[in-house]
Amino acid sequence: MKITATELAAITKGRIEGDPKASVHTFAKIEEAGEGALTFLANPKYTHFLYNTGATIALVAEAFEAEHPLPPTLTLLRVENPYETLAQLMAMVNQSTVLPCGIEQPCFIAEGVEVPEDAYIGAFAYIGKGARLGRGVKIFPQTYVGANAEIGEDTILYAGARVYNNCKLGSRCIIHSGAVIGADGFGFAPAADGYHKIPQLGIVEIADDVEVGANTTIDRATMGATRIGRGTKLDNLIQVAHNVTIGCHNVFAAQGGVAGSAHLGDWNMVGGQVGIAGHIKIGSRNEIGAQSGLHRSMEDGNRIMGTPAIPIKEYAKVQVCLKNLPDMRDALRELKKN
Repeated sequence: MKITATELAAITKGRIEGDPKASVHTFAKIEEAGEGALTFLANPKYTHFLYNTGATIALVAEAFEAEHPLPPTLTLLRVENPYETLAQLMAMVNQSTVLPCGIEQPCFIAEGVEVPEDAYIGAFAYIGKGARLGRGVKIFPQTYVGANAEIGEDTILYAGARVYNNCKLGSRCIIHSGAVIGADGFGFAPAADGYHKIPQLGIVEIADDVEVGANTTIDRATMGATRIGRGTKLDNLIQVAHNVTIGCHNVFAAQGGVAGSAHLGDWNMVGGQVGIAGHIKIGSRNEIGAQSGLHRSMEDGNRIMGTPAIPIKEYAKVQVCLKNLPDMRDALRELKKN
């Protein structure tokens, strides 16, 4: 589908510099874009690509000032936030994609389960007894929905996702392939003859607008619920242990782990491979750098990194010292000789 600069400006409330009739039909990275592509510039380190890009239209910030001549075929669309605007446009394209409806065979749907008319159940999916499906749910092939599980309106379970019994998913959630919602928490009592399993009798509750990445696991609670708050986004390969509470609008990069009964507030940004110890409380609006390890509770509004995690400016100073350690060692040896 083609769209013109004029039409894009109306959607994004942007300002055109160039040909208002210029049209695009695809998205592309600024360094790879060709004719008919819409690209964007959000990070200043990519500015040099703009002067040679083959894109037809580029989203740029209102404050952007070109230091060199731009390609004559390039039309700029100035917006307040290019990255946010790009996300808005891509979401519009994605929403225009027609998702499947109906029930494919073979699949298993337990007796008494009501499947809304606009829902989709893919081949080889399993829907357990007492499961409740909201309008517009899309359950792709080879997906498992356990007994008495609840799947909210317009939620998508991609192929091979697993939702164990009694777990609850809100509306407009996206659960990617291989994700497991509601497996047993890691609970074992040591005894003279080994470790005795502690039954995990709780559930997982996921609020509206949550996205769970591929092969991410969220364990059911020992008692009560493991909870993921509204709007939180979990990347691929993340482990959330039993009885964890994660608040609203948190974002986690891949390979992180949250140990049992940890509690996180809202709007935290958690980097890749971060480990959060059990039974601690993390406030809201914190930024946690990649590969950090958190062993103590923390209030709101911190920027931390390292293991154990420390303020990011202090961490940078430590790294400078580590880099200089060999020279410091040599200097110390010389001092000892004298």
